[in-house]
Amino acid sequence: MGACCSCQRIERFEGYHVEEEEEENGFEDDDIILRGDAGARVRLQGSSKYVSVFTQQGKKGVNQDAMTVWESFSGDKDMFFCAVFDGHGPSGHKVARYVRDFLPARISLSYKQASDDGKNVVLDIETEAETENSESKNPLFLSWKARMTKCFHEMDEQLEGDASIESYCSGTTSVCVLKKGEHLIIANLGDSRAVLCSRDESNQLVPEQLTVDLKPNLPGEAHRIRSCQGRVLAMDEEPSVYRIWMPHEDCPGLAMARAFGDFCLKDFGLISTPEVTYRKLTDRDEFVVLATDGIWDALSNDEVIKTIASARNRSTAAKLLIEKAVRAWRYKFPRAKIDDCAVICLFLKKQKPLLTKSVSEMSQLSLNYSELDARSCTGSMRSDDALDTVLNCKVDESPENGESTTNRPRKRRPARKFEYVGE
Repeated sequence: MGACCSCQRIERFEGYHVEEEEEENGFEDDDIILRGDAGARVRLQGSSKYVSVFTQQGKKGVNQDAMTVWESFSGDKDMFFCAVFDGHGPSGHKVARYVRDFLPARISLSYKQASDDGKNVVLDIETEAETENSESKNPLFLSWKARMTKCFHEMDEQLEGDASIESYCSGTTSVCVLKKGEHLIIANLGDSRAVLCSRDESNQLVPEQLTVDLKPNLPGEAHRIRSCQGRVLAMDEEPSVYRIWMPHEDCPGLAMARAFGDFCLKDFGLISTPEVTYRKLTDRDEFVVLATDGIWDALSNDEVIKTIASARNRSTAAKLLIEKAVRAWRYKFPRAKIDDCAVICLFLKKQKPLLTKSVSEMSQLSLNYSELDARSCTGSMRSDDALDTVLNCKVDESPENGESTTNRPRKRRPARKFEYVGE
C-alpha cells in the first residue's frame, strides 16, 4: 500500500532526468521514466520490452503501494532491479515512496563498492559458481547477502532520521529482485511476495514461490518478537490474522514481522533485516511476478501465473492481473474493502507466445467466481477494513493453544518531452 504513480504525473526527484513517453495504443497513462545511478532507466509505471508495471488504488483511501524497475541497473545493460513496496499506517504511502526513491540507489552504489572486509573487489554476480542448495557456503553469495542487508539497515536508519516523514507508527514492506543474466537475487522484507513461473517436464506452467510471507505467527518470527517483550496476538474479529503489539499497549497491531519504519515496535521484535536468497535461472523459467498482498490475498500462485501467461500483450499483463484480483476480492470477500494492488512482471526471455492455446481457451483458466460455494464467500472472516495496523484496540491476551505456524512488439514514438526536475 503505497504511492500510485498514475495519480501524479511528475514526482520530485532531485537531479533525475525525466522522460515521458506516449504509447501508440493508448495503454495506461504516459510512462514515467527517470534516470538513476550510473544512467539506469528508472520506470515507475508502464511497460517495456521485458517488464510490465501497474498499480491500482483499493477502497481503503490513498494508494499506499509503490513500485520501481531499474533497467541497466548500476550501468550494466544486462541487469534489472525490481521492487514493490506496501505501505501501512497513517503515512504509509509516504514511507513507501521514500524507500522506493532511495533504496535502489543505495544497492546500486553498494554493488560497485568493495566488500565490507576492506578488499578492493567488485562483486560480480555473473562470476558466482552457484550450485543447488549451496548458498550458505558460497562466499560470493554471502558477501552479496551482507551488502544487501547492510543497505536495508542503512535505509531504515535514514528513514528514522528524516523528520519530514512520520515513520513512528507508519512503515512499508518490500520485496526486491536483482537479475543479471541467469542469476537472481531476492530480498524480502514483510508479506509482499515474489513468484517465478517455470515449465515442468510436461511443458506446463508451474509457479515457484521465491519468498516466504513473513507473518508474526511464523515460529521463528514469533520467538524473536516475544523474546523482545513484544506480543503476538489475533483479534476476536480476525482470528486468523496475527499481529505484533507493544508490551503494555494495544497498539499498533502490525500484521507483518519485518518492515521499514514502525519504530514504535523496533525495540519489541520488529526488524528491517531482509531474507536474502538466490536462484539460478534456467531455460524453463519464463517470468517473475512481484506483487503486494492485495494480489496474493485474492489469488493463488497458480492463478497469478496463468493470468499473466494469458495476456495477449506483455504491456497489459500487470493490469490484467490486477483486474482479475479485484474481481476475486468482490466474490471472496464481499464484506471487505478491496486492498491496493501493485504488480511488476519481469519477463526472462524475448517476447514470444508463452502458451499455444487460443485466447478463448485461455479464458477458461479464469475461475468462475459466480459458482464459488456460498461458504467460501459469505463465510469469510475478513474484516471490513482489513488493516495492516490497528492503533488502539482491545485484544484477548489469553494464550493461543492452536496458534498456527503458519503480436508483435509495440513501437514507441521518440520521447516527446524532456525535463529536469528538482531545480
